[in-house]
Amino acid sequence: MTTALDEVAGKFATLRPHLVSVAYRLTGALSDAEDAVQESWLRLSGLDEARRAEIEDHQGWLTTVVSRICLDRLRSAVVRRERYVGEWLPEPVLGPLGTPSSEDPLTIAVRDDGMRMAAMVVLDRLTPEQRVAFVLHDAFSVPFGEIAGILGCTVEAARQHGSRGRRAVADADPPPRTALAEQQQIIEKFMTAMLTGDIQAVAEVLHPDVVLIGDGGGKARTAVRTVDGFDKVTRLFQGLMRMYDPAAMDKARFALVNGDLGVYLPPQAASGDYRALDEHVDAFAIRDGKIVAIYDMANPDKLTTARSRVGA
Repeated sequence: MTTALDEVAGKFATLRPHLVSVAYRLTGALSDAEDAVQESWLRLSGLDEARRAEIEDHQGWLTTVVSRICLDRLRSAVVRRERYVGEWLPEPVLGPLGTPSSEDPLTIAVRDDGMRMAAMVVLDRLTPEQRVAFVLHDAFSVPFGEIAGILGCTVEAARQHGSRGRRAVADADPPPRTALAEQQQIIEKFMTAMLTGDIQAVAEVLHPDVVLIGDGGGKARTAVRTVDGFDKVTRLFQGLMRMYDPAAMDKARFALVNGDLGVYLPPQAASGDYRALDEHVDAFAIRDGKIVAIYDMANPDKLTTARSRVGA
């Protein structure tokens, strides 16, 4: 016999992909996103039957709850990140190449252009209020009246937060998503060059304005500060080719990282004169047929889910 709570659970299951998408885009952290969505269910299921019956728009109600939870997480994250070692990157969402028979909600959600790594990095530059207002309004069409209630401010203030967020994203100008076939051609050329130790071939696929952002969290080796510009990034790769065994690239696996083609590098022990290599996930942004950004994620705390998704 189906109960009223069973029916609500069915509605929640249908809305889960939307809620996960909202939560991940707001926080950039898989654990925070999953926790926020789970907490929204606990709050909904914890209502008595009469109060649940008063909810006419379950998507709107749950989106509001998830957004408020994520806003609290974002505000506390500002303090945590002041103590973070090096740069902070969003937690990557890995998925297999091709279309599997079944997918989890987040793998589906990150196909959205606004959830590619380049776009998520820009969102992290916004204040919590700007991020919530911009994402909810521009990505999910939530009215500013409802956003004001979530932020605890006036409608006009919510509009200003959204406008400032929108302007900051436009000024950052993250490159749009490149067709997967073009991504594969460019990144395979890059990987082959790294495998053979051909620094000239590496340089040929780098954009003049290329940047490399590493995130090791003080727990793994990567660039501690952003490496900015063609000359600096090229010199960095020259040094990496001397320190690490190029054969490590032969063990790399291609995967979708936030919907774009990326690379999973398993850890490798030291050998001979080469250093041990930490586990990495690399995402790329491409502009004008060349790599304009490399996001090197090595903090092991952020790779647990990635590791399971590639079968490592």
